[in-house]
Amino acid sequence: MIKAPDKPLTSLVNLEQPLSIEGYIEAGGYQGAEKALHHLSRAEVLTLVEDSTLKGRGGAGFPTGMKWKCVPMYEPGDVNAPECKYLVCNADEMEPGTFKDRVLLEGVPHQLIEAMIIAAYTIGAEKAYIFLRGEYHLAARRLQQAIDEAYRSNWLGENIQGTDIHLDLYLHSSAGRYICGEETALINALEGKRANPRAKPPFPQFSGLFGKPTVVNNVETLSNLPHILKHGADWFKGLSPDSDAGTKIYAACGRVKTPGTWELPMGATIREVLYDHGGGMLDGLKLKGLLPGGASTDFLLPEHLDTPMDFASIAKAGSRLGTGGLIVLDDHNCPVSMVLNLLQFFAQESCGWCTPCRDGTPWAVEVLSRIEQGQGSLDDLDTLAKLCDFMWLGKTHCALAPGAVEPLKSALKYFHDDFEQHIEQGCCPYQGGH
Repeated sequence: MIKAPDKPLTSLVNLEQPLSIEGYIEAGGYQGAEKALHHLSRAEVLTLVEDSTLKGRGGAGFPTGMKWKCVPMYEPGDVNAPECKYLVCNADEMEPGTFKDRVLLEGVPHQLIEAMIIAAYTIGAEKAYIFLRGEYHLAARRLQQAIDEAYRSNWLGENIQGTDIHLDLYLHSSAGRYICGEETALINALEGKRANPRAKPPFPQFSGLFGKPTVVNNVETLSNLPHILKHGADWFKGLSPDSDAGTKIYAACGRVKTPGTWELPMGATIREVLYDHGGGMLDGLKLKGLLPGGASTDFLLPEHLDTPMDFASIAKAGSRLGTGGLIVLDDHNCPVSMVLNLLQFFAQESCGWCTPCRDGTPWAVEVLSRIEQGQGSLDDLDTLAKLCDFMWLGKTHCALAPGAVEPLKSALKYFHDDFEQHIEQGCCPYQGGH
């Protein structure tokens, strides 16, 4: 019997040449799918996923089993049953500072395919899509090759491995836009419509792709499923001493010595990720602050280094775990310039559906640009604070604008002196802010 890995998500990753289906099976692949399809009912798989307490790794941290449980289940022959259900993998990884899913997509594509077989079987879906970021060309080639191999080996298609289970899996490369990472905007884009988020309810589990019950899960979330099926819920929970079960692919970027990704137990501290694995700051630089979960999270400070990187602890510290990708700000880089750069991105990526986001993000860019160029006033700081409130949760159509102002709102709190220095000195004190 193959020993249960302590880094299940990345144990078979090979970025130079990922495993073929034969190599993946030889390494223990498709055993989780085989167990689900041949030995467990749909309800038993759902219970196993619930018992594992797996939470979504796309940013929100919603319990995966709970999301699946919302999909209506029907008895055979029920006239009210929809003719189709859908499973969608959200591989539209466009969050700045986040590149964890790319490692899995390029390095072990069969793991995701196996995971989608398990998930589709559990919710009763016979059609599945991988919605892939358009710029991930290498991932697209490797995924399509793996999908073709899975069809040839009867892990996809009709009567999978001699069962009465059918699953067709399609790869869809996105035309672009950050907003496609929001699950209902993704569904609209997949239908060929403009990628605007939908109002909820109804939630996708009831009315999603083409009006049918649909589950949307992140790449990293799904990739845990083969291992949970193989080794059990207790094993998965035992991977982490933290209250959040399993492992997490953390990342660090910025002026650190060894930027990259690392699979660690959930709840590893910021210090462990940044210093033990990221090598710490480049020589001559000090940590000024960081975004703990990608571009749409609040800044944290050096005093937060010993905070566990789990959902509750990061929230208690005043930010969000998000995708677990650290974006590091050093003491030689300008926080105003950094926030301006992020707001420019969010303003460009707004779908334009609601006024606070459509007009608020470019307004914030305009004000920040004035300050960065040394033409700002103290009144501009009040304007930025009002914009943060104008674009906050409950006042916008989706979460893009609240996420966009999280780094701004926290920068005004923690780096207020830097903003004032720009205004008082009439220039950026960081030698151009770069």
